[in-house]
Amino acid sequence: MVRRNPERRAALLDAAIEVLAQEGARGLTFRAVDRQAGVPAGTASNYFANREEILTQAGGRVYERLDPGEAALASGLQGPRDRARVTALMHDLVDRVAAFPTGFLALLELRLEATRRPHLREILTERVRADVDFNISYHRETGRPGDATTVVLLWLALNWLILERLTLPDLFAPEQRGDLVTALVDRLLADQPAPTRPVPGDAAQ
Repeated sequence: MVRRNPERRAALLDAAIEVLAQEGARGLTFRAVDRQAGVPAGTASNYFANREEILTQAGGRVYERLDPGEAALASGLQGPRDRARVTALMHDLVDRVAAFPTGFLALLELRLEATRRPHLREILTERVRADVDFNISYHRETGRPGDATTVVLLWLALNWLILERLTLPDLFAPEQRGDLVTALVDRLLADQPAPTRPVPGDAAQ
C-alpha cells in the first residue's frame, strides 16, 4: 500500500537528494534513503513503487526547493529593465543555486543516470525544457534587454559556472566568480538595447 503523507514523502525525497549528492545514483537505495531520513527500514518502499520512481521524483523535489516563490517572481517585474538589473538577478540566481549544493549535485547525478535510463532521460528533458521555457517567458514578461537566445546562453553558462563552484571550488576565487557573472551579462547584452515600450500591466512605466 502506497502511503500518502505529503510531509513524510517530501522528507524522504530530501533524504534521497542527500544520498544522490553524497553517494551517487548507484548508492540510492530504499535502505539508504531510510537511513538518511532517520526513519524505520521499509518506510521509503511504502511511499515509492520502485527505485526509478524515487529517482525521478527527487529531481522534481530539487526544482521545488529552488523555486523562488511567487513574491520573488512578482518583485522581479518591478524596478528598472536594464543590464544592471539583469546582472543583479543573475548573481542572485547563482547564489541561490549554490546555497543548495546537494540539490545541484543530485541533478548532475540524475543526468548521468539518465544516459542509461531512457525513461528518466525523457522525464528530465521535459522538466529542464519547461524550466528553460519558463525563464524565457519570464525574461520577456519583465521586458529586460536580450532575446530567447540570450536567456539560453545565460542559462548554459551559469550552470557550468555553478558546476565549477561546487565541484572545483578552488579553481576560481569568489571575487573572480562574481566578476565572471558580471562580464558574462555585459558581453551578452552589449548590443542589446533596453526596451523602449512599457510592459503591459505595469503602471510604473
